[in-house]
Amino acid sequence: MRVAIAGAGLAGLSCAKYLTDAGHTPIVLERRDVLGGKVAAWQDADGDWYETGLHIFFGAYPNILQLFKELGIEDRLQWKEHTMIFNQPDAPGTYSSFDFPDLPAPLNGIVAILGNNDMLTWPEKIRFGLGLLPAMVQGQKYVEEMDKYSWTEWLQKQNIPLRVEKEVFIAMSKALNFIGPEEISATILLTALNRFLQEKKGSTMAFLDGSPTERLCQPIVDHITERGGEVRLNAPLKEILLNGDGTVRGFLLRGLNGAEDEVLTADLYVSAMPVDPLKVMLPAPWKQMEFFQQLEGLEGVPVINLHLWFDRKLTEIDHLLFSRSPLLSVYADMSNTCRGYANPDRSMLELVLAPAKDWIAKSDEEIVNATLAELEKLFPDHFGGDNPAKLLKYHVVKTPRSVYKATPGRQQHRPSQKTPIANFYLTGDYTMQRYLASMEGAVLSGKLTAQAISEALPVANASNLQTLTRSPATNAATA
Repeated sequence: MRVAIAGAGLAGLSCAKYLTDAGHTPIVLERRDVLGGKVAAWQDADGDWYETGLHIFFGAYPNILQLFKELGIEDRLQWKEHTMIFNQPDAPGTYSSFDFPDLPAPLNGIVAILGNNDMLTWPEKIRFGLGLLPAMVQGQKYVEEMDKYSWTEWLQKQNIPLRVEKEVFIAMSKALNFIGPEEISATILLTALNRFLQEKKGSTMAFLDGSPTERLCQPIVDHITERGGEVRLNAPLKEILLNGDGTVRGFLLRGLNGAEDEVLTADLYVSAMPVDPLKVMLPAPWKQMEFFQQLEGLEGVPVINLHLWFDRKLTEIDHLLFSRSPLLSVYADMSNTCRGYANPDRSMLELVLAPAKDWIAKSDEEIVNATLAELEKLFPDHFGGDNPAKLLKYHVVKTPRSVYKATPGRQQHRPSQKTPIANFYLTGDYTMQRYLASMEGAVLSGKLTAQAISEALPVANASNLQTLTRSPATNAATA
């Protein structure tokens, strides 16, 4: 079965990988000249990499960890100490951490919270713990029902002091969806907290040992092509062509550099595009259908990723850091955290600016200058005095529409992977799956799309599907 897939992000590549495992022939089409979508990366003239985002892999990501295992690249994940580290704005240059001991969950999480006396008082810890009980006891059903509230509203509903939000969850909500707690759905934070507290290693973090394009995406492409599939870069989708009955006749690909347009035909078709370009690309007859109309409730959130190279080491911390800055979300010194970017003498900070809606239209110079002003507060010892740290170079990567903006009520707008169009499927982290908009959500959605395609085939093909449908990671994630 030939399956054309528009988009070579993690969702599209994962879908193609699991389709090849089931005996099908995917053809992945990517409009740009780089793999990865929202995890894409580029090399500059000096050979240094810069990425679309600061990508963190959690222990609570069973599907992406299974993917690493199946590809034989588990050693590329660099696991860090089991802790969460926050800057302290009232004490510039200092940090506070939640350290998880080697105990079963949720005991290790409880000890981590109770052991931190810098950020929360004992009454606040107790009130917050009591507030989380319904989510821990009732599970995902309760978590999904809380989509009608923002995180701020949920905290108020649980009588949790608002200082808890200020101290911890402004930073976490910006890290998870690039927006503040007054905007983000309570379902997002509760989903993350449930996984972190119910799985012993759920909140452990890993960095990839190099660029996602080379170290993760390329091995998936190799897996696909070695089994007869195809991945084409510089193959932009121009139009979805329809048959008279509304099914897909083919993908019209735009010719580049004077080449003619091309019609690519297959047995089945998959959109692995983000939700915003998909809405633009939908054929007019489909836009009248309720299934596709629900997508109007989803819209990508802007985000900005910065890479700053300095003439000295600013920190020796080998971990993700929550900045607790009004401008910045999370950051890391990639010269410490990533083998491929290691430098014992100089720092390369990768930082996420969020919320970015007021900054996305500003110049790179304005963004960098504002970021440096924040870094003076985070690293006062290196930016004060007669010999301040010198910025050697920078890259700013703007994504005007990243993951869908997870405000309250968005869950009802997330579509299934199977559409009303018999030969057309969706994949992407915005589609319905339990891990929301994340790398794990993208990989799981790709797996679910491949599974939906396989289940729709005649029983005669069932012998080819055992690897896919019996995957323990799939079963665990969809239980």
